[in-house]
Amino acid sequence: MIWVHLATGFMGAWTLWFLGRGALRKLGRIPSHAVLFSPKGGCQEAILKEINAARSEILVLAYSFTAEPLANGLISAKKRGVHVEIVLDKSNEVERYSDLHIFLHNSLPPLIDSHHAIAHNKVMVIDKKTVITGSFNFTNQAEHENGENLLIIKGHPEIVQAYRQNFLTHKSHSKPAEIKAQVDAKQFGAKKAA
Repeated sequence: MIWVHLATGFMGAWTLWFLGRGALRKLGRIPSHAVLFSPKGGCQEAILKEINAARSEILVLAYSFTAEPLANGLISAKKRGVHVEIVLDKSNEVERYSDLHIFLHNSLPPLIDSHHAIAHNKVMVIDKKTVITGSFNFTNQAEHENGENLLIIKGHPEIVQAYRQNFLTHKSHSKPAEIKAQVDAKQFGAKKAA
């Protein structure tokens, strides 16, 4: 009978350890990472999963932003109460296919970093616990055509803090976005409806 008690106690303890570890991982307290590659390697889907899981804050530094699913994910996050801030490279003000217009139309005005020759970042910091970075631009071309890499880092507060501080530095010298290119109304309407 003592073996039954020992086995039951051991299994109960093991179950509690497993459940506790899962909860800590979900809260971003246990270090983890995911490495993805494109084309068609699931990068955009992985980013969307992290955006959809955000509860308090999403900070975005982006060189190019033409991936409408990601733009819509950020807009949805804002609508559900997540604080979303976006800093884009100045090229987005003149780039015909930039999602800048979508952000502005949905009351999510990005800032423009024109302080550098190119603001070439591709970073998201989510809920002060997750960093998404790599060569992967937030574009359809990065997902479907380019050879890119994406790294999702969790449970490393020192890395998160460094990226978050870098975001704040770029934000401090950025200015409100201005549309400087003519936008084809049909194209904008088609993007909005999708």
